[in-house]
Amino acid sequence: MLSRAVTRAAAQRAPLGARAMSGVTQMTVRDALNGAMREEMQRDENIFVMGEEVAQYQGAYKITKGLLEEFGSKRVVDTPITEAGFTGICTGAAYAGLRPICEFMTFNF
Repeated sequence: MLSRAVTRAAAQRAPLGARAMSGVTQMTVRDALNGAMREEMQRDENIFVMGEEVAQYQGAYKITKGLLEEFGSKRVVDTPITEAGFTGICTGAAYAGLRPICEFMTFNF
């Protein structure tokens, strides 16, 4: 599903940092992920993003850039540094029928 979303996002609009080259859009992984999340969030209002610094700071690596402005604070949610806590919240939300994107800043700890 993600690859289909990335392909559609690339075809519909070129994110910042993307370059069109003879029918192929070249972009960074960051822009591809951002475009895929944006497209899916536009398509399905049950999708939300939760994680450390994903809203006001727009993600440690700017993956969620612009999503807070477009979708609001109910769908782009900053969390404290409690990975187990927001993982549990996202798991419960999925059981309840929502479609969370649980974003971890890093996995190296």
